[in-house]
Amino acid sequence: MEVLTKTVIFRLNGQEYGVNINQIRSIERMEEIVPLPQTSDFIKGIINLRGSVIPIIDLRTRLGMQEMEATEQTRILVANVQEITVGLIVDDATDVIDIHDDITEDAPELVKGIDYQYLKGVAKIEDRGLILLLDLDHVLNHEEIEEVKEVAE
Repeated sequence: MEVLTKTVIFRLNGQEYGVNINQIRSIERMEEIVPLPQTSDFIKGIINLRGSVIPIIDLRTRLGMQEMEATEQTRILVANVQEITVGLIVDDATDVIDIHDDITEDAPELVKGIDYQYLKGVAKIEDRGLILLLDLDHVLNHEEIEEVKEVAE
């Protein structure tokens, strides 16, 4: 039996990525981020989102890409990562689509400089090309999760 996964599609550096919609709580416009001293460079700070303090991670920086100024299209994906809520800055959140398991393949060890440990796989979609499927639970290692938890407290 074929499995469908609802997937949020977003862009980083011109490449489309997908993440399981079950990990995404909301998609927000970019807003003022309160910077925090003495945190890793990919932790941009915190925001107050409807009464909750959310740590913000620049996904470009985390994945080793060049940092970019926010634009009108920049979004924050509010996501559950290893049982904590974080905001992930992405260039643009474009779509929610169904991805069939028969069009996905395991990720090669290196895709455009992205370490394969962050990827669940690659989806080949006729009219879109390749979509890299991120595994949000592996985007941060144990020490980084602990640092993000401290920021959120």
